[in-house]
Amino acid sequence: MSEPIIDSNILQRAQTWLDGNYDEQTKQKIRELIDENPKELTEAFYRDLEFGTGGLRGIMGVGTNRMNKYTVGMATQGLSNYLKKMFPGKSQLKVAIAHDSRINNTFFANTTADVFSANGIKVYLFDDLRPTPVLSFAIRHLDCQAGVVITASHNPPEYNGYKAYWEDGGQLIAPHDKNVIDEVMRIKNIDEVKFDRNDELVIQIGEEIDKVYVEKVKALSLSAQIIQQQKDYKIVYTPIHGTGVHIVPRCLKAFGFENIYNVPEQDIADGNFPTVKSPNPEEPAALSMAIQKAKEVNANLVMATDPDADRVGIAVKDHKGDFVLLNGNQTASILIYYLLRKWKENGKLTGNEYIVKTVVTSEILKDIANRYNVDIFDTLTGFKYIAEIIRRLEGKKTFIGGGEESYGYLVGDFVRDKDAVISCCMIAETAAWAASQGKTLYGLLPEIYTEFDFYKEHLISVVKKGKEGEEEIKKMMDGYRLNPPKLINHSKLVKVKDYQVSREKDINTGEEKPIDLPKSNVLQFFLEDGSKISIRPSGTEPKIKFYFGVRDNLSDVSNFDLINQKLTDRIQNIIQSLQLN
Repeated sequence: MSEPIIDSNILQRAQTWLDGNYDEQTKQKIRELIDENPKELTEAFYRDLEFGTGGLRGIMGVGTNRMNKYTVGMATQGLSNYLKKMFPGKSQLKVAIAHDSRINNTFFANTTADVFSANGIKVYLFDDLRPTPVLSFAIRHLDCQAGVVITASHNPPEYNGYKAYWEDGGQLIAPHDKNVIDEVMRIKNIDEVKFDRNDELVIQIGEEIDKVYVEKVKALSLSAQIIQQQKDYKIVYTPIHGTGVHIVPRCLKAFGFENIYNVPEQDIADGNFPTVKSPNPEEPAALSMAIQKAKEVNANLVMATDPDADRVGIAVKDHKGDFVLLNGNQTASILIYYLLRKWKENGKLTGNEYIVKTVVTSEILKDIANRYNVDIFDTLTGFKYIAEIIRRLEGKKTFIGGGEESYGYLVGDFVRDKDAVISCCMIAETAAWAASQGKTLYGLLPEIYTEFDFYKEHLISVVKKGKEGEEEIKKMMDGYRLNPPKLINHSKLVKVKDYQVSREKDINTGEEKPIDLPKSNVLQFFLEDGSKISIRPSGTEPKIKFYFGVRDNLSDVSNFDLINQKLTDRIQNIIQSLQLN
């Protein structure tokens, strides 16, 4: 059998590292890949890591397409250069840095601090792991111009990532994201990266930030008296080996909850995530140990946060007393419903408030907002776009809350990213409010659906790894874009939204109108029966995602199971029609 031929461009990129000022361990690993694993060499060097919806994210290892000291160093040098260009009159630039529990995270956080400080930038470095939203808060609290959190969120253990934030506490958006990449691309030699730390510019931070943050979270409560009445409400919480381990229970107790149970095996900060296949609160298996604990202690609510504590998954008891997992759209619906109802009851609504959702999140949020005369804005996928709207409307309108179907929510505006710490507290408060009326969180759903229609959503992610997978995803998107199906599940296609070209087209009339959002590789199909299908490649993972949304009238809560099954069948028929099963 002949040896596989390595593309000359890949070899040239690898040779640059072999000839450059990289450590010997890195060079030896590259030589091994050239000799023994050409496919892995290709994956490691065929491109540079780029900022997606979540910044840098990739598998750890050697190479331009991997997370390592040098890609982190170049990203930080590029960001340093950009900061100096953007704030030329600033006598002392400042950044904040945090990390979660992943493998190599302390090393990557310190590498980032090394480069920033070597460039004369003052660094506030958290003394231990912290949630991503606490980093977002710290940026504004400490008057920083930027921030970085080292995390790969819920990805498998072999991944790590680098989320970059701007002075408003939100993730980098255009033009900053692309401009930082341009700055990184201008670095032609690793010798241009300054790795020699200036210890005088690196300041350790910790409890003093936590204390202020916890007080601000506590101030969000809308039903303190009800929580006092329901203080014994039983809650099981797990951080899934991540950063929420101390601060989520602390905030829940600050709200007034006294019966909080943990899962000791999952309180251990461990980047191998030993008790789960994936530390993703969207996955039922990630909550299984917490649900078991809830059964043992007869708890009513289970909450699990991902490693960097920006997303939360919940399990609640259904009408039979069995635990069921709510999806991101259901949780968002309940949370927004509670927020707007309580704001009205508390006399806080003035007509100048708003909420935000992403274009792939349930349309029921629009119905709820309209009922309470609250404005609602749609954004592209990625919480950084929600943060952008908050920044744009700061001082003009009041942000109540917002969210996205991928289990990320925010209440209040002192954080500018999705915040699972805040979400856990507000979800628990909503549950206590429901309990005070003899209801459960699950029991709220049929009531909401009878008031606003029964909306049901489903997500399918098709994994396509590596360079070949990337090309396959592109081919799929091109196919749907150039030849959209005329019929899906026997229902006519009536409207197409193509965010790549910022155009919305009415299929029946041929009329087109612009979409007032940044360009993005997202397609949406709207059917005659009210169904909505959204298709987009993931910005952080090797996947193409299909979002399905259907709706029907629920005239009475007694018909919940019947309509639920009807909508489930419709989704499955749509999936079959698109040949995705």
